[in-house]
Amino acid sequence: MGVRSAFLFVIVLLIAVLAALNWGTLSAPTDIWLGFMTVSGPLGLIMLGLTVVLAAFFLVYVLYLHSSVLLDTKRHTKEMQVQRDLADKAEASRFTELRNFLEAQENKHMGHNADRHQALLARMDQLETAVRLRSEQTDNTLAAHIGQLEDRIERRPAAVLPPDTHPLV
Repeated sequence: MGVRSAFLFVIVLLIAVLAALNWGTLSAPTDIWLGFMTVSGPLGLIMLGLTVVLAAFFLVYVLYLHSSVLLDTKRHTKEMQVQRDLADKAEASRFTELRNFLEAQENKHMGHNADRHQALLARMDQLETAVRLRSEQTDNTLAAHIGQLEDRIERRPAAVLPPDTHPLV
């Protein structure tokens, strides 16, 4: 129970206690002037009845306000849930879009890497061919030089050789 409710309960309790203690005075008939005529009746009970009617009116009014606030809160909660769902869907679509973008970038980089790899392999094949060709040229050149040296050795006069040595022994 809130402080306001406790305070209102104490006031109602005080009115009830005062009415019970002074019931005789409240129910005593008296002349009441209504503005255009005079009637005889218990003024205290009439005032107590009006107080009860006023309290009932305020209670109905408070219940009406409370229910309207609850309905507004429920409506706002539904609207917030709809907005939250929209935000979640937008975030999910952004994540999907980001994932697609990253996949496209990865595929692009993989394509570039494959192209570079093919270019590297082609260059290595060219270099291997060039090295093989150069090696063959070097072998041929070496063989030609060796052949020239053999021809020179064979053409040398035999007199230059000591008598006990024979060529190519």
